[in-house]
Amino acid sequence: MSEIKVNKISPRTACGTTTLGDSGDTFTIPAGVSITNNGTASGFGATGSVDWITTPVTSTPTTGVSGKGYFVNSTGAIKTINLPASPSAGDIMAVVDYAGTAQSYNITIGRNGSNINGAASNLTISKNNSGVVLVYVDGTQGWKGTETANLNDIEAQPEFIVACGGTVSTSGDYKIHTFTGPGTFTVTQIGNSPSVPSGGPSSVDYLVVAGGGGASGHFGAGGGAGGFRYSEDTYCSPAPAPSKGTALPVTAQAYPITVGSGGAGGPGSNPSEGVNGVNSIFSSITSTGGGRGGDDNNSTAGSGGSGGGGGNASPGFPFGAGNTPPVSPPQGNPGSNGQPAPVSGSWLGGAGGGAAAAGETLSAPSTCGADGGAGYENNIDGTTNFYAGGGGGSGGISGQPAGGGNGGNGGGGGASNQGNGPAGTGGPGRNNGGNGTQGAGQAGGAAGANTGGGGGGASHPCGTGGAGGSGIVIIRYKFQ
Repeated sequence: MSEIKVNKISPRTACGTTTLGDSGDTFTIPAGVSITNNGTASGFGATGSVDWITTPVTSTPTTGVSGKGYFVNSTGAIKTINLPASPSAGDIMAVVDYAGTAQSYNITIGRNGSNINGAASNLTISKNNSGVVLVYVDGTQGWKGTETANLNDIEAQPEFIVACGGTVSTSGDYKIHTFTGPGTFTVTQIGNSPSVPSGGPSSVDYLVVAGGGGASGHFGAGGGAGGFRYSEDTYCSPAPAPSKGTALPVTAQAYPITVGSGGAGGPGSNPSEGVNGVNSIFSSITSTGGGRGGDDNNSTAGSGGSGGGGGNASPGFPFGAGNTPPVSPPQGNPGSNGQPAPVSGSWLGGAGGGAAAAGETLSAPSTCGADGGAGYENNIDGTTNFYAGGGGGSGGISGQPAGGGNGGNGGGGGASNQGNGPAGTGGPGRNNGGNGTQGAGQAGGAAGANTGGGGGGASHPCGTGGAGGSGIVIIRYKFQ
């Protein structure tokens, strides 16, 4: 292999042309060799490459130079950088948003007499962290954008749950869907956290309350509250923490919603038992309807989300069990037994259990029916309300005043009484429970609608037990 060592190769005549090799020849540049071009390169693919100036441009307006790339800092003010005047085909210039502020403070690329992308208009960068490489083509199209860059184009961006169904409201960054009757919660997009740190979660909080149990007539006991199940990842409920579940993951699909109705109250004649409440369902969460209240005519109290109260203790008519079937955390509590009154032939009804407490246990010799078990407070929709209170037990004492039991906080119905004693009052809730009525043959109070409260018992004779309250389903998630 021959080798020539010289310091300079020049053409024979001044300003002439020197040809290196013939067509088809190959010249190899070894590794480690550098070639420096201080003139104009042609045919080497130089078009499309720029030398970047890493000192940010802060003065405005500034006119750029072909072959250079500029980082423009638009913090606090709109900035303008002009393209070169009288460009030649193949000239190139690049501009990038330095501080990620172009959305608030635009960067204008001035056309400086030439078209940009075929239009006689300046080009504006208005998206944070964006950039563009422009190459001059000809007098018709002028400068053409050959490359653009933005982090949104190469990184996964935050997405949040998108859904519809029910009555929709918002609380800050959270959306709430409330179902007071059957419907469908339809998810069309889920969040992409944790793959994107600032993305939205793909789980939802829920409150699912079943229909409350109906109370019985004829010295009837209060109905049990509907099952109460909830989670609180996106808010802080006043309810005790041990009772909460975990947020429910969702996917893009339709979720049928079942909102359980309250059980009917029983008649004053025999048989006089009420009816259990109906389950409420959202996805894998099922809250069981409340148990019916018993009476003193061989009517067994119902078990359910919370159990119904027993007609009385002496003949062995037990109260209904709560959290049936069992779930964890528990969805409710048992009812309580009634008891014989101090006078033979009269009875005091037991009370329905509530989400937070069992029905009141009577202590002999009592002169009032038992109070319903308390429900829980919850503010998943931004408003604090009680839900799932038990119904009060009726009172009846021959020849004496007897009071009716009060409904538990959470819409439980108050019980009626016999004689001149006080009637039970309904418990407060999303909708307050109805009061019992005073006097023989009067009806027990109905539980509040969409509370899942149990109905209030009715005293002898001929009184109708209060109906249980319907349930509710509320879903909450971050949407922005």
